[in-house]
Amino acid sequence: MRVELLTVGDELLLGDTVNGNAAWLGRRLTDHGLEVTRSVVVGDELDEIVEAVTEALGRADAVITTGGLGPTNDDVTRDALAKAAGVALVRDPVLERRLRERVAAAGRELRPMALRMADVPEGAGLLANSAGSAPGLRVRLPGGTVYALPGVPSEMRTIMEEVVLPELTGVARSRGHGLPQARRVLRTAGIWESELAAALAPVEALDGVAVAYLPAPAEVRVRVTAAPDRLDDVERRVRELLGPDAVYGVDDETLDRVVHRLLAERSATVATAESLTGGLIGAELTEMPGSSATYAGGMVTYSTLLKQTMLGVPADLLARHGAVHPDVAAAMASGVRERLGATYGVAVTGVAGPDPQDGRPVGTVFVGVAGAEGPPVVIEPRLPVPGTGAEARGMIRRMTVVHALELLRRVLLGLPVRWEAALRGGDAREDREV
Repeated sequence: MRVELLTVGDELLLGDTVNGNAAWLGRRLTDHGLEVTRSVVVGDELDEIVEAVTEALGRADAVITTGGLGPTNDDVTRDALAKAAGVALVRDPVLERRLRERVAAAGRELRPMALRMADVPEGAGLLANSAGSAPGLRVRLPGGTVYALPGVPSEMRTIMEEVVLPELTGVARSRGHGLPQARRVLRTAGIWESELAAALAPVEALDGVAVAYLPAPAEVRVRVTAAPDRLDDVERRVRELLGPDAVYGVDDETLDRVVHRLLAERSATVATAESLTGGLIGAELTEMPGSSATYAGGMVTYSTLLKQTMLGVPADLLARHGAVHPDVAAAMASGVRERLGATYGVAVTGVAGPDPQDGRPVGTVFVGVAGAEGPPVVIEPRLPVPGTGAEARGMIRRMTVVHALELLRRVLLGLPVRWEAALRGGDAREDREV
């Protein structure tokens, strides 16, 4: 069952809006065993939409469009589908009545333009939209079926889940397709994509198994696809090849959620001291509902003086080495743990750019974790500097967040700290395990 995606909107072409609908549709269709073969973006031009739909149906069994079903003059998807089908647009009296009732219930005046949402290509089927005003459309064309959905994400997802996915999977089953392949995503942090690919070459060579690498700043998600009855065995093989501590989570189990779970299991809390990340670690740790049970709070000590006055970093240490130094990260972690009364302290200091600082190049970062026992653990992840300017700065800051949470995870689990440079204070640099 081959499906193509067609997202409509000038705002997508111009980069004003990120095309999140296509990403979501691709995941959900694949989850249901449907093959997504192409994803195309076109502007709000009637003839371009007609051409794109016609070409897509020459390759695929079905096309899903999003956008262009609203009330304004640039919403022309319904017009394009009528032209592709060679039929007229007709006003549906039931839709018109529902629109009038909806507007009246909201205490608003109905604008004539809004009634455009009641116009449908003659003969088209209506797809119920329980989340909004504009229905989806099912239009039969010579090459296949087009499902036209609103561009509003909540409405699009509702119609897909309630109507389109059940219909498409039913068609697939009627054609004799077997069970869809099963997928699992294994999450790693601080490991290069090329290292993962080299280690997992034996898994990639297995018949009926597909491996994909989905990189993000300082993280790589490894997606494995196999028959449902083989997936557990494939996951075990991946873990064996990568080592028992490389995978931190599965599917939607993000690093912050893993850290919170580990802290809760130990009745522990964590506090954060941030310099270059400016509060991003605290924001990550407060993303999960209920995070206040394990996140005590944080301090953003961006200036060198505040590292001394708020966190107790020794003045002579700052005078000798500046703010970007492993011993400073250790002192920050200990200081925030003590001052906020947390079980663990996490601290980061470094150079996000655009200019060097204290003789350290852009991309130099030190991450420290302090606990109740033993000295703080400090690492220097060697971060690649992705280009220059604001984009590079943002990437460095995001990578630092990941490395900080991954170091905390390893400390909580008592795992070895594997990085290009692992330090316990001081300036010694060597590749080793701590």
